[in-house]
Amino acid sequence: MSITGGATTTWLTIRVSGDIPVDTPRAPAREAAERELSKPMYHENDPNLLQRALDRFWEWVDDLFNSLSGAAPGGPLGLVVIVLVVVALLAALWWRLGTPSRIPGAVGSLFDEGPRSAAEHRATAETHAAAGRWNQAVQERMRALVRSLEERALLDPRPGRTADEAASEAGRPLPDHADRLRTAAREFDDVAYGGRTADRSAYLRLRELDLDLERTKPQLSTTAGGTAE
Repeated sequence: MSITGGATTTWLTIRVSGDIPVDTPRAPAREAAERELSKPMYHENDPNLLQRALDRFWEWVDDLFNSLSGAAPGGPLGLVVIVLVVVALLAALWWRLGTPSRIPGAVGSLFDEGPRSAAEHRATAETHAAAGRWNQAVQERMRALVRSLEERALLDPRPGRTADEAASEAGRPLPDHADRLRTAAREFDDVAYGGRTADRSAYLRLRELDLDLERTKPQLSTTAGGTAE
């Protein structure tokens, strides 16, 4: 350290060969040290960018949990209870409402393949039901029901018709079954487009409706696309 003109200057003394001291100011020495430490050889074992990001994320989660547990009644245990209650409520809503992916008016058409007879759809539905594939069984039975109404001229064959449209149109010549038709259409849409899972009881309800409609005569003298039976 040297004092010149009343000002104090700090010097770093480095000895080189021959025991000759070399005075280096602090700032250049720091820069030299930083350049030396920035070499790759000193960072070969450093965590990569992803690992550093994950570490920061988990630090944030830990800080958040600590702050919430301090504010929640009962501390960490109270926070766990609150989280479990929220999860249980969400699970109950999910089970009651199903997957929230069905948008009214955005469902697809009832028939997604080439034209087949009602008998063919019924046979396919029974095959799925025997194997316990209730989703497929419900869809095929609904298609059989609508195709049967078309074959009886109670509905006019129309490509692109949805299950809701078919139920609404069929409810006019078959008013006694209008409510059941709307329920069947909703179940079809929920299974086909809403992510819901059908079961045996759902298929049996649809099968019973299909058979009841086969035995029911329409109440109108004329229907869309033809003359009533």
